[in-house]
Amino acid sequence: MKNVEMKLEGNIMTIKVDITKEFGPSSSGKTIIIASTEGNISIPERDEIKIGLNVYKKK
Repeated sequence: MKNVEMKLEGNIMTIKVDITKEFGPSSSGKTIIIASTEGNISIPERDEIKIGLNVYKKK
């Protein structure tokens, strides 16, 4: 994961992303990556639930 923090408290998942960070251009080159799970991943402590997150901005 890049710039993504996830926390599970009971049945509430909190996702934290620092929107001031940048990780360069996307593979298409059209956007700048801010955060990514880099595909679908299991959420903390609940393997049966998946998340896929991409945060980006226009170039």
